Amino acid sequence: MSFLKLDNVGRRFGALQALKDISISVEQGELRAVIGPNGAGKTTLFNLISGFFPPTEGSISFAGQPITAVSPNALVRRGIIRTFQITQVFLSLTVYENLRVAVETAMGLQLRPWISRATRAQVEAKVEELADIIRITPKLDRIVGEMSHGDQRVVEVGIALSRHPKLLLLDEPTAGMGDQETHHMTDLIRRLNKEQGITILFVEHDMAIVFGIADKITVLDNGTMLAEGTAAEISANPRVQSAYLGNALEETAV
Repeated sequence: MSFLKLDNVGRRFGALQALKDISISVEQGELRAVIGPNGAGKTTLFNLISGFFPPTEGSISFAGQPITAVSPNALVRRGIIRTFQITQVFLSLTVYENLRVAVETAMGLQLRPWISRATRAQVEAKVEELADIIRITPKLDRIVGEMSHGDQRVVEVGIALSRHPKLLLLDEPTAGMGDQETHHMTDLIRRLNKEQGITILFVEHDMAIVFGIADKITVLDNGTMLAEGTAAEISANPRVQSAYLGNALEETAV
C-alpha cells in the first residue's frame, strides 16, 4: 500500500485545467522530487495534497485513508506538513523564540496563561532538539529578520518539524540561496529523510540537487505527468529532455 497515493487527480479553476489525470504513488520513507517548468502545476499539486483546495477530479489517500476532502488543519494533525515558496517565519523574534512558539503550539500550550516548570522544561528540551537537528544551535539568540535567507528557510523547516511530520512537503527549499546555504539545506533534507525517517516530497529547479538526492522524480508539464522514474531514467528520457531539461543535464554533469 502506497503511503501517499493520487489517483487520476485533476483540478480546474473555471475554464483553466491546472492539473489533469495525475496518478502518483509515494512509498513511506521515500525522498521524491517534483520538477517541471514554471506553470507546470507543481504548487497546485502541493495545494491539493495539503488540503488547501480539493481536486475536482480523482482521489487522494494518505496512510491508507482518503484525504480528498480533509481540511489543512486536520491534515497537519495527521502528519502532512508543508513549507512555502515565501518563507513563513516570525521575523521580529529570535530563532529560539520561533522554535519555542512552534513547539508550544504543537503541544497545545499557546492559549494557556501559564505553564508548569516541568512543562516549560519539556518545551526547552524540544527546542534544543530541533535546533540540533537543523544545526542552528549557535544562532538561537539571533533575530530571524536579521539572518540570511538561507538561515530563515532552515528555521522554517525547524518550525515544520515541531509538528512531527510523517510527510513533509518542501516547495522550492533552496530558491534564492548561495552555494553554502544550498549545501546546508540539501544536507538537511537528506538527513531528515535518512536519519529521521520522514517521507519528503519536494519541488526543486536545481537539477544537481534533484539528481543528487531524490529516490524518484516526477516530471510535470502543462498540468500533466510527463514522466516518472529514477534520476537515471529521467535523465535518459528524450521527452523530458525536449520539454524541460535541455542543457540542464549537461550543466549538472560538469
